[in-house]
Amino acid sequence: MADSQNGLYLIAYDIADPRRLSRVHRALKKQGLPVQYSVFTVVMKRKALIRLLENIEHLIEPAEDDIRCYRLPERSDIKTLGQQYFPEDVMLFTDGVNRLLSVIN
Repeated sequence: MADSQNGLYLIAYDIADPRRLSRVHRALKKQGLPVQYSVFTVVMKRKALIRLLENIEHLIEPAEDDIRCYRLPERSDIKTLGQQYFPEDVMLFTDGVNRLLSVIN
């Protein structure tokens, strides 16, 4: 994927300190959508993602905290089970493809 194209990324974190946890959560909430308590999806260009991760790096304590970022494939089969976090009128699309599917009952 070219740096000029948007990509779909999954960012998960485990932060030991409540103050740092709150700061990381606020930083990610400005850029993405929370999927679960400590998991966000973001749709952005690679350079913007690098800036976001550099910003988060200044908010954490590397010896105690864990941040993980995964690029999701453009075409993937994603299934969800249980209650969906998003309201029913919120869906995440990339390249015209629904990335967050309806809840499976």
